[in-house]
Amino acid sequence: MRLASFRANEHLSYGAVSDRGVTDLGQRIGATYPTLKDLIAAGAPGLAAARAVGDAVDLRLGEIEYVPPVPGTEKIICVGINYPERADEYKDGREKPKYPNLFVRFPGSFVGHDMPIVRPKHSDKFDYEGEIVIVIGKTGRDVAREDTAGMVFGLTLGNEGSLRDWIRHGTLNVTQGKNFDRSGSIGPWIVPADEVAPFQPLHLTTRVNGELRQDDTTDRLTWDFAELIRYITMFATLNPGDMIFTGTPVGAGGHQKPPKWLVPGDVVEVSVPQIGTLRNAVVDEA
Repeated sequence: MRLASFRANEHLSYGAVSDRGVTDLGQRIGATYPTLKDLIAAGAPGLAAARAVGDAVDLRLGEIEYVPPVPGTEKIICVGINYPERADEYKDGREKPKYPNLFVRFPGSFVGHDMPIVRPKHSDKFDYEGEIVIVIGKTGRDVAREDTAGMVFGLTLGNEGSLRDWIRHGTLNVTQGKNFDRSGSIGPWIVPADEVAPFQPLHLTTRVNGELRQDDTTDRLTWDFAELIRYITMFATLNPGDMIFTGTPVGAGGHQKPPKWLVPGDVVEVSVPQIGTLRNAVVDEA
């Protein structure tokens, strides 16, 4: 099952996406679960209700506009430098960190699948970062490692669009370069954990205009999904619909020789076979 939030006929809804079209769950079970976030918070009963609806097609794929899968997300926590060779790309002598590098992004910095990501007028050093994104399914604080699997509702994909020069405006943080409006994307949908096996190795690739730029697997993460959840819940309560961007492999445009910055017309595709492909074209800020 592929669960997406979308806009159609001037209203926001959510549903199950197949190659045939979209089952509008917002119309069919919205009285009980008004949004996808509500369904996620309900846990197994919500997922069972969605599956019980069946695969009737209410909308054609061309009739919907994807939005980030969980409107109203409370927390979007991002992990930096989580693949083994990422620290080497910076060539600044930094030591390998002892703990995960974490920062947050605002929901408004993301768009959905097939929607344009925006290169801001303040910089031309616009870069991509393909990532797997954990969607949290239940409330948890101080979660033991052996209990972290039960925290995961499912997985989606992200392009953590970044402004490389603005990242360096702060000496101890990257907030400015990571939060330009509509500079990143999430989607297209969430695949539930019982269909994607999130704690098994997953193969992540990022392509720009069809050219392979990033290619790695999650069994090589410095901090795996379980450790990220364990560590984050030491200081913050995770709630249903919260998201964790788990890190990007080597190969971002800013680390190419010469750098390959994103320009208007470029198309970025982030893929994992068990999840799908998140695709976005680049436009300039109006």
